[in-house]
Amino acid sequence: MELIQGTHKAPQDFISSMPDIVINNILDRLPFGDVVRTSVLSRTWRFKWTMISQLVLDVDFFDSIETEEEDDDEDEGNNESIVSKILRQLRGPITKFELSVDDISDADDMDNWILFLSRRGLNDLTLTSWDANPLELPASLFSCVELKHLKLRNCSFSLPPIFDGFPNLLSLDLCVEFEDNTQLGEFFTRCPLLEKLTMDDLFEMDKVNIVEIAKQENLKILSLKFHDSDDETATSSSNIFELVGSLPKLQELHLDFEECRLIEGGGKKSFFTAFPCLKVLKLSDICLDNGIMFSFAFELIRSSPNLQTLEITPSNWNADSPPQVNHSTTRLLQLQSVMFDCLKGSENELRLMKYLLACSPSLKRMHIFSRFFSSAEEKAVFVNKLLKLYRASPVVEIELFWY
Repeated sequence: MELIQGTHKAPQDFISSMPDIVINNILDRLPFGDVVRTSVLSRTWRFKWTMISQLVLDVDFFDSIETEEEDDDEDEGNNESIVSKILRQLRGPITKFELSVDDISDADDMDNWILFLSRRGLNDLTLTSWDANPLELPASLFSCVELKHLKLRNCSFSLPPIFDGFPNLLSLDLCVEFEDNTQLGEFFTRCPLLEKLTMDDLFEMDKVNIVEIAKQENLKILSLKFHDSDDETATSSSNIFELVGSLPKLQELHLDFEECRLIEGGGKKSFFTAFPCLKVLKLSDICLDNGIMFSFAFELIRSSPNLQTLEITPSNWNADSPPQVNHSTTRLLQLQSVMFDCLKGSENELRLMKYLLACSPSLKRMHIFSRFFSSAEEKAVFVNKLLKLYRASPVVEIELFWY
């Protein structure tokens, strides 16, 4: 019998034959633990992980290291030694670095990492500490002049005597503790291209002067969290209007009033400044039962004729003053989507809904989430009130979610 020689070929490894730039692009999108595991695929893949340009060492990564150590009875060392070992093995440019740890015991390690990264083309940096005390950042942070995105959570820093700024910075996310001598005005002015600013007040928002933020004329997205203000440091509603009016390119605004009430200074007067570029507005923990805060929300919405998306999360404070709003100056809005979260069904909330439904002919949806109605009867009463409100939009859908 004549044997027929087989012509079957082994399947081609298309992934390994891809250009390195494509493989690196794929690896940059995988969790770092999975990236390192590709080194065991073959001799060809042994060192490909060392060419990644985006390094994310988050809580999940360090948890996986601890789990593997427990399974293998091996000790890879503390977090600092692990990070240092990884950085020493990377061979290409590192454009993004994200580190999220419980504690850094040696400040010199952080200083060395940042100096190393500043020479490798770093433009996106995120540092997060989960320790009870803020992570103190070294002055070398300010040598990363190529940064475009900077996010600092539960950190502290002070500006060095000579600070040339971040000339390329586009987004800044701060949840930090500032040293007493920190001049934030100088810090902001040295970020001339800043388009997105987030300031989460875990510590001392009262040290931030709104006027300093108002100088950022390129801002498109602004998120501020006010917290624990007293009568001396409380924010005036007129100051916020002045801030928004001074940012001609602002498109998205998020204000969080956690345990903070506005003081008199604009809530009762009509503002003639319009904010034509504002398209997204989010108001969190705002007490609509407070007259000043209700009037502020009403005026801000009315002054944004091109607003498309509105999200409001009312607080559960009790009312202490009646709202004073001039409804005779209402304007048509371009709203398409409205969301209320944690709704209580108060009269002021219904007043605001009435205005939004009556003045928004383009509205497509209104979503209402509530956990404050304990009985079916209370829900029915609220629904009946809602159904009686006039709707300018013929296509708007109102959905209620009880939880």
